[in-house]
Amino acid sequence: MTLPSLVYALFLFSVVGVFWALESLQARLWLLIASSLIFYASLQVQYLLLMVAVLMVTFFIGNAIATPLDWRIPNPRWQLAERGWNQRRTQLLWLGIGLNVALLVGFKYAEGLLRWLGIELNAAPDSILTRIVMPLGLSFFVFECIAYLVDVYRGSPAALNFSDFAAYKLYFPKLISGPITRFHPFIDQVEQQKPPGINTAVEGLWLIAYGAIKKLLIADHIAILVNLSFDNLERAGSADIWLATFAYGLQLYLDFSAYVNIARGSALLMGITLPQNFDAPYFTTSLADFWRRWHITLGDWLRNYLYFPLGGSRRGLVRTCLNLMIVMVIAGIWHGNNWGFLVWGGLHGAGLVVHRLTVALGKMLPRLKAFWATLPGTGLGWLLTQGLVFFSWLFFRLPEPKQFTLALQRLWGTPADAQFGQLVYLESLGFSFSQLLLLLWGVVGLMGLSYLVKRGLKLELSWPVKLLLVPLFSLLAWLLAPAETLPYIYFDF
Repeated sequence: MTLPSLVYALFLFSVVGVFWALESLQARLWLLIASSLIFYASLQVQYLLLMVAVLMVTFFIGNAIATPLDWRIPNPRWQLAERGWNQRRTQLLWLGIGLNVALLVGFKYAEGLLRWLGIELNAAPDSILTRIVMPLGLSFFVFECIAYLVDVYRGSPAALNFSDFAAYKLYFPKLISGPITRFHPFIDQVEQQKPPGINTAVEGLWLIAYGAIKKLLIADHIAILVNLSFDNLERAGSADIWLATFAYGLQLYLDFSAYVNIARGSALLMGITLPQNFDAPYFTTSLADFWRRWHITLGDWLRNYLYFPLGGSRRGLVRTCLNLMIVMVIAGIWHGNNWGFLVWGGLHGAGLVVHRLTVALGKMLPRLKAFWATLPGTGLGWLLTQGLVFFSWLFFRLPEPKQFTLALQRLWGTPADAQFGQLVYLESLGFSFSQLLLLLWGVVGLMGLSYLVKRGLKLELSWPVKLLLVPLFSLLAWLLAPAETLPYIYFDF
């Protein structure tokens, strides 16, 4: 069951219909749990029990570390006992975090770690390691579990009922690729039991149709160019690699944001607002702003559960720069066990350090600070920021050292194979290099126009217009999608 698809549409509307037909809150919670289990089983039934086991362990540990309300009342009799209890709470917290991290590391990095240690793996087709695939959504699942445990440890109430926590953790629209959501805001919305109004319902349908257009009509078509180019690196020229890297940056954004659109739209039909995950990140003029508007919920997670515990920006400029680098390197490692992801994280960490140093220098040099606020300064900031972002996508798409080394060697002054343009561009895609470049910049132009209308002119389409566009967008996505729908890129993470 993929998003978007006819099967998913039938599944979603069936769940929504039953959800609002039920009057009991517990019945609705168990409906969400059952439907989410069905959804996950349709994708990877072999890991269903594992995911349920993880949420059960996290639920029980969360309740074990919850602070009793009575302890908040000063009482000398509790002082000694409370000291020991806080130590046990800390141990339980680290146990919960350790179990979640160990699970993620085991699936994501075990093979790479063994190879790094020089341990040869059995390459036979029936080898266990060759048949192990990481459970879909495990990274996002683990991140939410860790956030929940830390929030409870810091004083937030633990989930009183298992059904509350299970419905939150397994909720199918966000289960595979987020957005990363916190327990309390989610469950508060479910408990309100307020049906969505016409504006909210139409917005949900609009987000689903808009996401389908971005995924099927644009991202999956761009993916054909990206895959053909990077699969033939030995024959590609410098211009071809730059074009493919530029295209991949657009594909990644459109692909991931499309999933989030569909997830948020699906949730709105059940009266649940999931957090926004993207806010025009390719129009930011600093790397710090980029990370406030790219994969927003991951950025919030990294700040709240890594950057701030490391000290944030409270311990001086040097420590701040070190914390930024550590956080981004960890973000790179989280994406995979290949060196390319580490390079990608290191580049972003270095960029954030340079930005922080520039801000500090601007406080001492008012003219420098004023320059960045001018039109030339804004343009230069945008070029530097997006130049680094798009260049770093090369290591994200080609994480193996042999791949990105070959691409780097051919980035400058390398002509393409005589038949590359003919086979890849004209015969496979039906466009020349110049036409493809123009089309990609046309996509950027549409994104810029949307950004200008929403952020600059503060205009939004009215719900009747969106309602009229929903069937049109759905039909276009259905008719013009590639013959083979590609999986979402972030399913790999």
